[in-house]
Amino acid sequence: MDPVDYRAQHRHRMSWMPWLYFRLKPKDQAWARQWQLTEHARRCALEQLSLDPACFIAPEAALFAEPHRPIHIGASSHVAAGAFLHGPLQIGDHVGINHGVSLDGGAAGIHIGDGTRIAAGARLYAWDHGMDPDRPIRDQPPRSQGIRIGADVWIGANACITDGVDIGDGAVVGMGAVVTRSVDAGVIVGGSPARVIKARQH
Repeated sequence: MDPVDYRAQHRHRMSWMPWLYFRLKPKDQAWARQWQLTEHARRCALEQLSLDPACFIAPEAALFAEPHRPIHIGASSHVAAGAFLHGPLQIGDHVGINHGVSLDGGAAGIHIGDGTRIAAGARLYAWDHGMDPDRPIRDQPPRSQGIRIGADVWIGANACITDGVDIGDGAVVGMGAVVTRSVDAGVIVGGSPARVIKARQH
């Protein structure tokens, strides 16, 4: 196979499965790292981004960080294709944001601790708006309390987390859960609305 074609397909594969970037063979590391550094520079010239050189950002991901809505992404973290990130966002080290994830920081922002994994299709919205019956929905004022996700958290595929929620270190949010209240450290929650299923065993 022609090396150019191989690299193009390998870049495409890593965009959707970005953990592969961190497992590259030595012969592929040099070109892949340069590819990522070029991608970082392109994005940082356009948006208020702070990207650790060791993080991976898929070209097909959408990152929007206008003034006063910065995004920071730490070392060895990844953002996969089809993800939507809107600041303010503070994303730690070794965080996995997989394809189709939406993170909208509202005004107060989203903080994600080190080592957390967010599975495909999860939605985190750190803002909401009123539902006053005397005003049209389009005229309702927005509000934002922020979302805080601890370290070593697993958020399952298609889970939704609403504004004002804190999730403690080591918690697990089940696939498809709708989290409307804060979650203690080290527990597993699931359902809609999410409830504690059990504590993780260590």
